[in-house]
Amino acid sequence: MLPNKRYFILPLDIIFMIVSYIGAHWIRYEDWNFFYIVENFWMSLFLVVFTRTVVFLFSDIYRSVWAYASIHDLIEIIKTTLFSSLVATVVLLFYNRFETHSRVVPILDTLLLLSFLCLRSLFWRMIRDYYFYIPSSQVPTKPTLLIGTGKTATHLISELRCQTDLLLTPVGFLDTDLSKKGAQIQGLPVFGELEILPEILQKFHIQEVIITTQSLNHKQKSFITKACEEFKLKPKIIPSFSEFINNSLTPIQQLREIRVEDLLGREAADLEIESIQSYLSNQVILVSGAGGSIGSEICRQVCQFKPKKLILLDSAETPLYEIDYELKKNFKKIEIIAYVGDVKSLDRLTYIFQLQKPSVVFHCAAYKHVPLMELNPSEAVLNNVYGTKNLADISRFNGVEKFVLISTDKAVNPVNIMGVSKRVAELYIQYISPFSKTKFVTVRFGNVLGSNGSVIPRFREQIAKGGPVTVTHPDIIRYFMTIPEASQLVLQAGSMGNRGEIFLLDMGEPVKILELAEEVIRMSGLKPYKDIDIVFTGLRPGEKLFEELLLSAEGIIPTHHPKIMIAKATELGNSLYFYDKLELLFELARKNKNEEIFKVFKEIVPEYELHEQYLKKEKIQAKVLL
Repeated sequence: MLPNKRYFILPLDIIFMIVSYIGAHWIRYEDWNFFYIVENFWMSLFLVVFTRTVVFLFSDIYRSVWAYASIHDLIEIIKTTLFSSLVATVVLLFYNRFETHSRVVPILDTLLLLSFLCLRSLFWRMIRDYYFYIPSSQVPTKPTLLIGTGKTATHLISELRCQTDLLLTPVGFLDTDLSKKGAQIQGLPVFGELEILPEILQKFHIQEVIITTQSLNHKQKSFITKACEEFKLKPKIIPSFSEFINNSLTPIQQLREIRVEDLLGREAADLEIESIQSYLSNQVILVSGAGGSIGSEICRQVCQFKPKKLILLDSAETPLYEIDYELKKNFKKIEIIAYVGDVKSLDRLTYIFQLQKPSVVFHCAAYKHVPLMELNPSEAVLNNVYGTKNLADISRFNGVEKFVLISTDKAVNPVNIMGVSKRVAELYIQYISPFSKTKFVTVRFGNVLGSNGSVIPRFREQIAKGGPVTVTHPDIIRYFMTIPEASQLVLQAGSMGNRGEIFLLDMGEPVKILELAEEVIRMSGLKPYKDIDIVFTGLRPGEKLFEELLLSAEGIIPTHHPKIMIAKATELGNSLYFYDKLELLFELARKNKNEEIFKVFKEIVPEYELHEQYLKKEKIQAKVLL
């Protein structure tokens, strides 16, 4: 049955079939007298048209919408026409065995019909794009510049021409590829590279700038925002594919102003889907710290691989409830169970593991705020170290196949309790790995954009209150990664690890926090130091000027994945000594003997130094440089 509202296309196509068959004979015989030359012409015409009509009715060419005709529709028309020609030729052969018919006629007939059908399909789109949707000259439109010349840009041009209520008139493109300079896309010129953006903005009185490509780095995006700021423009961006994959809206409906995350973040890495599926699909997965920024995103990513069951574990009730509600709403076919529980409670973990029998564990639960842990070292020990030991021990005793520990760049040459506690957790994973059937893996990365307690939300809150924006030090730098990218690479690294490896994620280029603060202010439509001041408050307890992802003694080993590396494991030395010191650390933490905790940490992790010593070293180095 023909789809609604497109049934009238068939009579038109029947007319085309008749005209093309008659036209093919006229071209072949160069005379209208072919009616008398060809035997049973009218019966042959009827058979050909009838046969083609039946084939067309059962094809997909009437499912397409004229206004959105594409290459796919063209291919479908060619396939259907060729097949109908073959069937019609066979029918004629059986009817009169082609006695008086020229063999050229079917070829000419096919070519003519193809031409008619292609023109028919494209005609309405041409009318829609270039005639019916021309904005009224009485309504002023905004000259619009597009940055990027990929498929997204070409689709956007069509949408802008269609949706005249947006009042956006594209005038041309800029692109990072110099070879495209002077070319035209849908009749619009490619002016050149990004460097001429200020000149183009002024010359064409541009009122809207739309970034259509995801390949720009943060420096290029920053250049665009600064150039637009001079003309009081706010550039917009089309979200990446990963942002609207589950959304029914078109890219143009999701146009939004560029954000700081766009300047710093990167596209999610390519994943080896099969290798991740091999250890997640149809398995029972447990995620500790499931309510946190990384833990909750890992839960979302894991659900994409259709596990048999997902166990959520967190001691914080409210965020656990929220992620549990979200996942059950979005992934109704997956059994999801939420447990309020603390990794410090071995009894609680034993109960959960014996009941649910997870095969893969992602350990995301940890205290992460550096200044708070400096004031509460005993809690850092019990949660970050003892909690990791509990979860790792219960995992290997219950036959868990894979255990992934989420670590941090602050574990490298640590100068704070949070960092050294995570380093000891890493060491314990390396300590038990050789004696366990469970495959233990550690993944280490830096800061993630937009996580709970990160700098960007704090900056926005300060700007909303009128400032000032506070930065601890003018030279402080950090590595940043988007939460989805970090979580996806954690899953990828989990598929690669076997025996206590520490995987390092490629964090890209470090970012100065001062420059980040300036960008957030600009993104808010204000000017740094004029509308919003920036003040320096000094390094907080336990805070470094810069973070490292690698211990100097470790070195790195590349993997087959470009964004994942392996840190060479450091030797633990006397394992009995390490375990004894670990037990002493737990005993001191239970008794809140903070001074002794610092000393034991130093004995376990020789590269650890107190923050006061770190600051003295930084001052000495600064004097030398001066």
